[in-house]
Amino acid sequence: MFNHVLQPDTQAILLLCASFGQNRQIQPQPLTLSEYNSLTDWLRENQMRPADLLESTAKEQLEKITLNKLNPERLSALLERGMMLSLAVEKWTNQGLWVLGRSDINYPKRLKQRLRHSAPAILYGVGNIELLSLGGLAIIGSRDVDDEILGYTRRVAQNSAVQDMQVISGGARGVDQAAMLGVLDAGGTSVGVLADSLTKAAVNSKYRSSIQEGRLTLVSSYDPEAGFNTGNAMGRNKYIYALADYALVVSSSFGEGGTWAGAVEALSRLQDIPVFVRLEGVVSEGNQQLHNQGAKSFPAEPCNDSLRELLTKAASWIEPIQIKVETTTQETILDIHPQDIYQAILPFILNHLQQPKDAKSLAECLDVRPSQMQDWLNKAVSEGKVRKINRPVAYIVNKPATQLSLL
Repeated sequence: MFNHVLQPDTQAILLLCASFGQNRQIQPQPLTLSEYNSLTDWLRENQMRPADLLESTAKEQLEKITLNKLNPERLSALLERGMMLSLAVEKWTNQGLWVLGRSDINYPKRLKQRLRHSAPAILYGVGNIELLSLGGLAIIGSRDVDDEILGYTRRVAQNSAVQDMQVISGGARGVDQAAMLGVLDAGGTSVGVLADSLTKAAVNSKYRSSIQEGRLTLVSSYDPEAGFNTGNAMGRNKYIYALADYALVVSSSFGEGGTWAGAVEALSRLQDIPVFVRLEGVVSEGNQQLHNQGAKSFPAEPCNDSLRELLTKAASWIEPIQIKVETTTQETILDIHPQDIYQAILPFILNHLQQPKDAKSLAECLDVRPSQMQDWLNKAVSEGKVRKINRPVAYIVNKPATQLSLL
């Protein structure tokens, strides 16, 4: 349950960053995450902690700040909101909520280690704090899906519960809610990372008994009474992935929506978290495109073996890359494992370089990314198999050193 006595650091962070249910445009405006990060950098440089700003001498220290937007008057005004903080704490306590600042000992280490400065300054929550450290499978998907996808989501969640794997999701209707209720109905545990309305969700009949039993924790980085905001929904996606060991995108649209944006962000920035997509049955274009960008195929049903072992094995499996090669008589598609790809594709590169050709043209011939082709050409030049020509830059086979072969 909520600790009435907040840690001094957490008190300071709340005073600086919390809106206390007010419109964030009301003066003084609470610090954004970016602004708070700038302040923490200044605190470190001056060998201070957030709690030091609560001291009587803090005003003198703040006068030394010259950071853009962080003028001393604004910071002092925020730190003087003690009465608002007291009223908010009393209200949150009555609602069974707790609050963690980023410096709190109970703050999820996964968020700090994986997100660093992108980890939220404040985390509001209800339920068993210990669940935030257990990891598990993040299950994410679109809001508007059919019964077949919802059924699939529930089966995966129930299987997770049977195998003692927690489910992390976003609590939105559709896939997220089906995943959370599925694992809870099967006796498992879940963490819901909400973008809005934490206080309402905390008393929702769907969740209340699981919260009381210690099997469900709901958290949000936004004010507990904040309504839905598209930007907030997008912003919390990375928290869902960062709290998990693995992630499954059940259904995503292509190029738009929170599910797509969150998965693309995870693939590019959270590379230690394997992202899987459902590729069974009717596959959405978004799922197929995510697979093309590096997401892995989720193990097919039924998962009779250990789900965790299957995911670990699948995460380490490097899927073959398709390369299109053309000869004078035919076009061939090769499935090549990345670790073997250079040696496998080299004969085709050399065959195309009987006459000078630039990297971009060669990449188009073999249907690969220009940057990848440039890496291969650099390696071939270093090995003496290809010669670089200047003005204009092009490449040609170094014939005295190379015997062509199209094995």
